[in-house]
Order: sequence, then C-alpha cells, then structure tokens
Amino acid sequence: MQVHNLMEDIVFKNVEEIFDEEKITGSFGFCTCNQCRLDVACYVLNRIPPEYVVSGRGLVHLESDYLEKLQKNADLVALINEAIRKISTQKRPHFDHQEEKEKPLMRGPLFNFPTIIGRIFNGSNFEPVSGMYIKLLRDGELVEMINPNWQNPCYISEKTAGNYSFWPAPEKSKTLNNRKIFEFELSVEEKGFEPLQHFFEMELHAEDKLNDSIQLQKTFKVEDLYLFPQ
Repeated sequence: MQVHNLMEDIVFKNVEEIFDEEKITGSFGFCTCNQCRLDVACYVLNRIPPEYVVSGRGLVHLESDYLEKLQKNADLVALINEAIRKISTQKRPHFDHQEEKEKPLMRGPLFNFPTIIGRIFNGSNFEPVSGMYIKLLRDGELVEMINPNWQNPCYISEKTAGNYSFWPAPEKSKTLNNRKIFEFELSVEEKGFEPLQHFFEMELHAEDKLNDSIQLQKTFKVEDLYLFPQ
C-alpha cells in the first residue's frame, strides 16, 4: 500500500508560485534558487500537520477541506513568507545560489549509494564526542557527496551528540543490474586522541534511475566507533 502526504503537493505548489513571481518581478529581493525553495518548503512542512491519502477520492476531499480550513490558503502563505524571511537571513554557505549553475541530473545505469550514518564515543568515558571532524575516504581520497548539503569531512557538533552522516554521490555503471563491492574508510585525527581508522564495505546493484531523495529503509548504519586518549 502506498500513502501520500497531500500537504507536500499543496506546499510545493504555493512555494513555486511565490518564488516564480519573485523571480519575474524581483519585488522583495530574496533568493529564488532551487535550494532556497526546498529549504522554505521543508520549514513549512515541519510546522504543519500532514494529511495522508490513499485514493483519488481522499485527495479531492482533503484538498477542498483543507483549503477551506486555511481560509483560502492565507495561513499557509503567511507561513511561507515567514520561512522566506528566516531562510534569507541564514542561507546555506556551501551553495552559490545560482540556478543556472545547478548540475543536471545523472542518468542510469548507475550505483545509488545509501546515506551513511554512525556515532562516535569517547572510549574513556563513553560520552559522545563533539567539536571534531570525521572523513569518509575511498582509495585514500575524500568521497564526493551527492550535493553541498552533505559535507566531507563531516563536523560533529554538540547538537549532533556524536552522530555523523554522509551521502556519497552516485557512480556510473557500464551495465544495468551490475553488482559491485565498494570499500570505504572512516578517519578521525583529533589532538589528544589516537588516530581512528575504520574500514567497511557495501555491495550495490546498478539501477536505471537516480535516487536523490532520502529513504530511511536504505540507510547504511556503521557500528559505533570509539576514540581513545593518547
């Protein structure tokens, strides 16, 4: 069974309309690149309840009911404008925010890597580490990430409580359904601790389409790692 959050359609429709109008008129001077649009949509979707549907009838019913409940979308537009103000003052620093420079989507066959997550603890007190970087390497080189939202090296802050995450960029395959084993290395070099090196591998099958949406069921979880004082 497949379910769909109707609010994604409604939010993205309104975000696109507002951003497209700004792109034409330039009335308010905010950035209209794709990344800022996604950030605004995520901000809004995280602050409204989802409305799930499983049929066309449910779609029609919920859409008409919700638009009436939102006073003809006034509340939603106000929330989008709030998101635009916040996103405009806190732009992602790793993007140039130029739409014409965005990379075209890769086409298959290719290997889609899962997101890679894990945790690092202090081996002396078993507390989560923070204030340090962890690298994801392949053949001794930093692995390219799928987009600038994902950093390599990845900074582990106090807010992430020892957690880190990577999402490697897809890799082209010669044939569809090709199988390949990829070997990775996690590396931490932090003053006062012994160097950490952890090796792992994953087997992937080539696919015909690019996967550029996060899927929790396809996350690769690394075993807990420990840093020990020198």
